Amino acid sequence: MGANVDVFVCVTCAADARWTKENPHPGAGFADALSAKLADIKAENITVRQVECLAVCKRPHTIALAADGKWTYLIGDLKADDHLEDIANAAVAFQQSENGLVPWKERPLCFRQGVISRTPPLGFEHPATEPA
Repeated sequence: MGANVDVFVCVTCAADARWTKENPHPGAGFADALSAKLADIKAENITVRQVECLAVCKRPHTIALAADGKWTYLIGDLKADDHLEDIANAAVAFQQSENGLVPWKERPLCFRQGVISRTPPLGFEHPATEPA
């Protein structure tokens, strides 16, 4: 069992072919599909949370991976139909990592191409360096 991880999914994004007046925020369906995929792979302690606007409107669908004491990743340009398994597996790798930093080669291609930011955990202090 790993750390509790939150996968925040922006549900405000409308730049999606499924956008209609009746379905103005298809990100909610994306969040539901991701929850189902995590359940399918029996991921424990990973919770998908719908959030209003991650302010990355030009790069939908956007998610954030967050956990106490770990770096937070903001990833955009995701497609529910193509990337659900990659996102679920990346969330598990993030959960299993010591500090949230998953080695570059172990990240799915959609994460390597879609990374928007990596934010240090609260209370982070850069390790002191010895004077030369």
